[in-house]
Amino acid sequence: MPEREIRAMQFEVRAEENQQTHKRSLVGMAIVYGQVIQYGWRREVIDAGAVDAKTDLKDVRFLIGHNTSMVPLARSRNNNANSTMQLKPVETGMEIRVDLDTENNQDARTLYSAVQRGDITGMSFMFTVDKSIWEEEDSDNPLRRIAHIDKIFEVSAVAFPAYDETTLQAASKDSAPEGGANPLESALRRELQEFRERKKNDERRMAALATLKK
Repeated sequence: MPEREIRAMQFEVRAEENQQTHKRSLVGMAIVYGQVIQYGWRREVIDAGAVDAKTDLKDVRFLIGHNTSMVPLARSRNNNANSTMQLKPVETGMEIRVDLDTENNQDARTLYSAVQRGDITGMSFMFTVDKSIWEEEDSDNPLRRIAHIDKIFEVSAVAFPAYDETTLQAASKDSAPEGGANPLESALRRELQEFRERKKNDERRMAALATLKK
């Protein structure tokens, strides 16, 4: 099973209030395509179309700081119109709209105020990848292209966004568990090594075929 990954991005988030219903919402871009980010020992970019009809958006929660013990502030079920969170894949990435219950939920009121004041400007999302491609794989700074996101588990508002290009603005670096290697980083290094080996095997096969054709 793929390792779950978390990325936090800096992007514009707007706090909106419907003047008729007084419903308060957060609107922004949770994923932005085509932005190359330096991420530890590698660069990363999410390719256009990485989120599509095949991406699992069946049950996505909206949290603060990836606190999975808290009551979700919103939730998308099958990404339908009745959900309190809407996720919309678009040409440039994935838009998000979160309807907050600021009347009955203190956390929602606090977050809405923080976004409105500009104190919170970041989002982070948890996901798994089922297709990635490596470029410049033999260099000291390889590029990982995330070609397709398999599943999105949750989206969080965060206080310390690291990516420069998403518009609540969302790439937090993975911290290694105390006393051990980071499982995600280990998995990505294995993925890179396997990609190198497949590429070399393909090159050997092509060379053998070329020799036979002479």
